[in-house]
Amino acid sequence: MFQTVANFERIGEENAFAVLARATDLARQGRDIINLGIGQPDFKTPEHIVEAAVKALRDGEHGYTPATGILPLREAVAADVQKRTGAPVSPDNVVVVPGGKVTMFAAILMFGEAGADILYPDPGFPIYRSMIEFTGATPIPVPIREENGFAFSAEETLALITPKTRLIILNSPANPTGGVTPKSEIDKLVAGLAKWPNVAILSDEIYGQMIYDGLEHTSLLSYPEIRDRVILLDGWSKTYAMTGWRMGYSVWPTALVDKVRKLAVNCWSCVNAPAQFAGLAALTGPQDAVHAMVAEFDRRRAVVVEEMNKLQGITCATPKGAFYAFPNIKATGWKAKPLASALLEQAGVATIGGPDFGVYGEGYIRLSYANSTENIRKAIARIDEFLQANIKAA
Repeated sequence: MFQTVANFERIGEENAFAVLARATDLARQGRDIINLGIGQPDFKTPEHIVEAAVKALRDGEHGYTPATGILPLREAVAADVQKRTGAPVSPDNVVVVPGGKVTMFAAILMFGEAGADILYPDPGFPIYRSMIEFTGATPIPVPIREENGFAFSAEETLALITPKTRLIILNSPANPTGGVTPKSEIDKLVAGLAKWPNVAILSDEIYGQMIYDGLEHTSLLSYPEIRDRVILLDGWSKTYAMTGWRMGYSVWPTALVDKVRKLAVNCWSCVNAPAQFAGLAALTGPQDAVHAMVAEFDRRRAVVVEEMNKLQGITCATPKGAFYAFPNIKATGWKAKPLASALLEQAGVATIGGPDFGVYGEGYIRLSYANSTENIRKAIARIDEFLQANIKAA
């Protein structure tokens, strides 16, 4: 038998991909499956972005690039982040990476080890905890509560910090809840962090341009008092419907840039060249497709909330950002993961059980409304039919 390092006994995964695989398998068997599970825009990448990659290939952009990304792309990222957040950003602090997860991997690897604590949102993106446990650090869940509008509580977060805390992970707009933390709460958190000057912050803002109801996104980068310890996670996957391109970027404190550059050299070398030119076109080209996509998500959001709240045993808070709803299913009598499994196998609707996002996710399921309105209505009708037949037997 091979003997691998103990870390691999602790590493987890993202169950959304397992649900996607099962849904795909059922569809191949002839089942009619509606997928509200995977967090992926159902739109095509805008044509001008695709054409930029094609042009780069034809122009001979086939070689290695700098490990942190080509300079024009890093300049475009810096300009875009500054425009949206008001925070001055140097291209020297920008690192282009193959997808958003890579920034999590790098940041958690830098700060996680036995004896260290890392705070992360729960329910939250499952790779946070998986990577924390992989490093040997202790994962400390920050409860994300429905009664707070699925925003994090500054008071609750600050109360969890100890001298062992190395890193805090924050996510707003949030996956899986769609929660958006208001600026007033972020202000309180930043003020409290003054007592903990050695704690780094990873701010996952990948859904920062998907926000509704006239709300504005508040970036942690916009606070000068913590700027020297904030790592920004963002990218192209969600905003520009580029999940398969594997394009992410991060903004790092000056003290950490060379460390992440060395990780790049040791691991992924660089992001593929034509994809970087596509990313450049995305940031510097027309934004009409982005605005149209968010407007469509907003319309679908209204449908999901209205229709889910009609179902027996379910209440659905209105998400403020991203493209997820996190309905409360406690009154159905079902546990979340068995319900999600039954909905897929029996009703033909793929969802994700709340516990796949953390211990505080029990009692909820995640619905992605990155699907057509027609499919969303059809899927919710199937959920309704299933619950009417099975709610008492749960």
